[in-house]
Amino acid sequence: MSYTDDSVLAKLSGLSDTADSIVAVAQWIMFHRRHADRTVQLWLQRLKDSTSHKRLTLIYLANEVAQQTKARHRDDFIVAYSPIIAEAVATAYKGAPADTQGRIQRVVDVWRDRDIFEKPILDAIEARIHEINQSRGTAKAGLGGSIFKSSASSIPAELAPLAGPQQNVTKLLLSTKTAVNSANQEYDKLLGPNSATPPAPVYAARLSGLLKTLAQAEGAVDQCVKARRELVTALQKVLDTNRNALIAEENQLETFVTRRMEVEEKKNDVERAIMAGLPDDETALPHHSPHEQPDPEPERPEVEALTPPPAEPDFPEQPDSLGNAEQVGTTTQQPTSQSTDANIGLGLQYKSVPTTMNGSKKRKIDEGDDFPDLGDDDGIDSDVAEMLRRDSAGS
Repeated sequence: MSYTDDSVLAKLSGLSDTADSIVAVAQWIMFHRRHADRTVQLWLQRLKDSTSHKRLTLIYLANEVAQQTKARHRDDFIVAYSPIIAEAVATAYKGAPADTQGRIQRVVDVWRDRDIFEKPILDAIEARIHEINQSRGTAKAGLGGSIFKSSASSIPAELAPLAGPQQNVTKLLLSTKTAVNSANQEYDKLLGPNSATPPAPVYAARLSGLLKTLAQAEGAVDQCVKARRELVTALQKVLDTNRNALIAEENQLETFVTRRMEVEEKKNDVERAIMAGLPDDETALPHHSPHEQPDPEPERPEVEALTPPPAEPDFPEQPDSLGNAEQVGTTTQQPTSQSTDANIGLGLQYKSVPTTMNGSKKRKIDEGDDFPDLGDDDGIDSDVAEMLRRDSAGS
C-alpha cells in the first residue's frame, strides 16, 4: 500500500487494542519514516477525533513507534513527536476514566525511565497532566520528580513574575529544537562532507528548500532567544530586589550586635559600681528582697527560779505579843549558826512553784500543819520556842 493520507487514516481507524494490531501498524508507519512529520500530524488529528478508549490505543501505538525507533538509533519519529506529544497526552488524559489515566501515566513513566524523549518534553507532559488533575481537584501524588508538581498557589508572590517567561521558554524550546534538528539534517544532506552534488537544477531546488528550512530554524531560535532574555530580565529584577534586601538586613544585624554589646558593657559597669559601694562584711551576706522581712527571734523560755522567794509570815501579828516580837526581832538581828541551819531546814519544807497569774508570782505551801515540823527543840532559842508555844495555845 502506497503512502497517502487516506492510507494512514485507514491504518489508524483499523487499529485495535491488541498487541498484534499495534505492532503491525507500527511496522507500517516506521517503514514510511520519510513521512514521519505528516504521519504524526494525522495521528494527532485522529486522536482528537477518537473516544477515550481509542485514544489510549493510539498512545500505545506512539509508544511502540517511539521506543522502536529509539532502539534503532533513528530519531525521525522522536523529532516528529516532540512538538506535539505533550498536547496529545493531555488530550487523551483529560476526561478519561481513572483506569485509563493510570495507564497513560505508566506510559509517561516508561518514557522517563528509558529516556525516550528529552527531559524538557517529559516535564511539559507531566505539567499538562498535573494541570488537568488540579483543575478537577484530584491531584495525583505519583507524578514523578517534575519541577511542575507544586501548585501555583504555593509559589511565593516574589517569584510570580517568573512563571510567565519560564512557560514561554519551555513552549518555544520544543518547537525550536524540532526546527533546529530538521535544519541541521537538511544542511548535512546537501552540504555535508559526504554529500554528493546533484545536477544543477535539482541542486538549485534543494538549496532553495534548505534556505526555507534555515529561515524557519532561525525564526524559531530568534523567538526562543527573546523569551530567554525576558526570563533573564525577570530573574535579574528578582536578584536585585533580594540583593538590596540582603544589604539592608546585614546593616540591621550589625546595628543590633553593636547595641547589644553596648548595653551588656553598661550593665557590667553598673554591677561593678554596686559591688564597689558595699562594705566588706555585706558582700558576703546573702541578698534579701527589699520587701522580705527577717525571721523573728524565738521567745526566751521561762525558767524556774533556783532559789525560793523570801518567806512571808502567814499569820497576823498579835497585839499582846508586840513587845515579844520586837524582842525577837532584836534577838534575831545577830543570828547564830544554829538559827541559820533551822531557817534553811524551814525553807526546804515549802514547795516553791512559779506560777503566772495576772503578771504576779505566788508560792504554794503544803496544806498540812500550820507550822512545819521542826523536829526536836534542839537548836532553837528558848525564847523563840516559848513564844511559839504561847501563840499556839492562844490560837
